[in-house]
Amino acid sequence: MKLYAPWEKTFKRVATPFEHFLHAQTTTGIILMFMTILALILANSPLTENYAHFFHTKVNLTVGSWELSHTIHHWINDGLMAIFFFIIGLEIKREILVGELSNLKVAILPILSAVGGMLFPALIYLAINQGTEGANGWGIPMATDIAFAISALVLLGKRVPPALVTFLVALAIVDDLGAVLVIALFYTEQIHFVPLALAGASFLVLVSFNRFGIHAILPYFIVGLFLWFFMLESGVHATIAGVIAALAIPSKPKRTPDEFSSHTKALLDEYDKVSTGDVHELNENQKAILRNIQDRIDAVGTPASRLERGLHLPVALIVIPLFALANAGITIDFSSLGEVLFEPVSLGIIIGLIGGKVLGIFGIAWLAIKLKIAQLPKESSMSQIFGVAFLGGIGFTMSIFVADLAFVNSEELIFQAKVGILLASLIAGFVGYFWLRFIAYKEK
Repeated sequence: MKLYAPWEKTFKRVATPFEHFLHAQTTTGIILMFMTILALILANSPLTENYAHFFHTKVNLTVGSWELSHTIHHWINDGLMAIFFFIIGLEIKREILVGELSNLKVAILPILSAVGGMLFPALIYLAINQGTEGANGWGIPMATDIAFAISALVLLGKRVPPALVTFLVALAIVDDLGAVLVIALFYTEQIHFVPLALAGASFLVLVSFNRFGIHAILPYFIVGLFLWFFMLESGVHATIAGVIAALAIPSKPKRTPDEFSSHTKALLDEYDKVSTGDVHELNENQKAILRNIQDRIDAVGTPASRLERGLHLPVALIVIPLFALANAGITIDFSSLGEVLFEPVSLGIIIGLIGGKVLGIFGIAWLAIKLKIAQLPKESSMSQIFGVAFLGGIGFTMSIFVADLAFVNSEELIFQAKVGILLASLIAGFVGYFWLRFIAYKEK
């Protein structure tokens, strides 16, 4: 009997695309937590000036007489985060085509819950901030941070059924779609129509690539860069280019699974026939057959699935951590922290992300199930939905992103918003985890 190290067992196991997705989100959540703590430490240490100066350093991109100049903070939020939004676009597309959102009977519960989880926090925030300068921040408590929320569920292991995890994933993805629409429609101050038209033309080029069956990544990447630039110049937030580009990436394989199976079996038989018996070196015929098999693997896969899987790790290890490091660092004056928490902006976000999310997600889910519009996820309980509703109150990444857009001209309001987001996300995460860990599991 062969003995394997733990990591060898992991490599021998075949993971599904959904499991890769969960793993990537869990990795993101853990790193995100570490980078948030690091940002807070740096912002409240003797290095605070160096920390702020670094992210406000200008970086210029120059080609001849043309120049694009932005701070590092701006490049992260408008540049690197476009890749994050590209991943969101791919996830939304996958869920609609083949995931939980492809079956209306299954999708209706997370869709309704997500809508409730966006609507109620926004209304609560507006009720508290109506008539104040902070009223424009109503979109901040609408968002759910999919990485943190899923990380909390995955840490619970077998205490939560798999169907509850897929419910949260579907809910968070609908939530992301809502956040993207809110950013595009309500947080665009001025639109320049010529660059916007050029962005539209770039998108049409991407769609034409798709329709002509082009599966190579490079053409999409090149035109996608132009799309991002034109969107940046148009006044619509540049990160929306990521979502739009994702919609044009092919999600249909060139070859069917049956074709792949029959052709690959034939090639493997041929591979065995041309074998020389040398276990250390492949001959030229074997190498040619393996290249042929690799081409068929690429043909049965899709650019969308390859990109989603290939980009998850760079986004988890680079993009999101840099965003957290650049945006989560707030200098906290603990003597006045109590006053900040009761400012309308902070209070609206805290009550919106905690109370509004629970009321919207759990309340709408309970009503939909009682009215027989939807069904509970398999092997789950309403008590577990209640715990998941708290996890939906972890706003973080998208909430901070919206806060920077909503209060672009007010450092004070951004500070109040970030304090509210961090505290609400912390409370929502702990309450949701402990509810599912110690209460809901026993009630099941």
